[in-house]
Amino acid sequence: MRFLLITLIVHAPDPVTGVRKPTYERFCEVLDNAVLAEELGFDGFGVGERHERPFISSSPPVVLSHIAALTSRIRLFTAVTTLSLLDPVRAYEDYATLDHLSGGRLELIIGKGNGTAQRALFHVTPEDQWDRNAEGYELFRRLWREEKVTATPRFRPSLTEAEVWPRPLQRPIRVWHGSATSRESVDLAARYGDPLFSANVSNPIEPYAELVRHYRERWAAYGHDPAAAVVGAGTAGYYADHRSQDALAAYRPVFEGTLAFQRRLGLEPVFPTLEDFVERSSALIGSPQQIVEKVHRYHERFGHSVMHLHADADGLTDAQHRASLELFQSDIAPVLRKEIPDPPWEWWPVTP
Repeated sequence: MRFLLITLIVHAPDPVTGVRKPTYERFCEVLDNAVLAEELGFDGFGVGERHERPFISSSPPVVLSHIAALTSRIRLFTAVTTLSLLDPVRAYEDYATLDHLSGGRLELIIGKGNGTAQRALFHVTPEDQWDRNAEGYELFRRLWREEKVTATPRFRPSLTEAEVWPRPLQRPIRVWHGSATSRESVDLAARYGDPLFSANVSNPIEPYAELVRHYRERWAAYGHDPAAAVVGAGTAGYYADHRSQDALAAYRPVFEGTLAFQRRLGLEPVFPTLEDFVERSSALIGSPQQIVEKVHRYHERFGHSVMHLHADADGLTDAQHRASLELFQSDIAPVLRKEIPDPPWEWWPVTP
């Protein structure tokens, strides 16, 4: 099994202290967490893309390029690239450049994105967002593979024998399809034989397990080898300590602060108590043994071989955050790596 740290670069008040860091400090925190991820032995680091508050992750290629310069081994992920909002030609140029700058360490997770404000910003509607996502991916995919492209897309000007530079380092790049609730992303991934990454964050396991089941069903229907389907999955939160009581005590202020923030926004929490959150969500909070057992329960439903944890402290102190990640790598990851298979491909890049 492989493990990623992912950030959406939320720029909001700390759920415990109520203090919001300046934008510059928040970006520095992201960079520090990426370096820490490589130092501790994580396999990947992901940066989301959002175009509305409270996120400042509107430019993942820029952030990931800086991370590429600070690291040498860890794979770099987008989480997700919102192709429903982007010109696929411009997205290709950014990511082909980043592919070279990172030495072939780039992987994409694509998706339509969500949020009313960012749809309005790019004049995307609920009715056309899925068509935009599919068309954007299909054109992006061709640009990555073909030297010259002729196409007549619906949502951008046509291309005639278009050459787009630079040509990429990885041929092809691996593209995952991020899915939270929709079958459209699942079907697109299955159609092209691409891996699926389930968000697996906001709800209990059932809707996510159903989407993974549908992905495997559509994968086979499109004629792909069922054994080659690959699934990744997110987690709603993470904190480990040697004793479960200590883990719950440390995480409780974080949970209660987040709960209060959700209610101020007028959101009804799916998990009203910490105990319910730990029991019914994908959050991994407890002792190393409890976390290993919970990952196995989810693996029984998903069959996933890649998993992400939150890269950010999210209300924990820096010392708590680092100690918990160190405990993951010393006591949790080795067990899961031994007991759950990796994806069926070489993980590390082959640089020129």
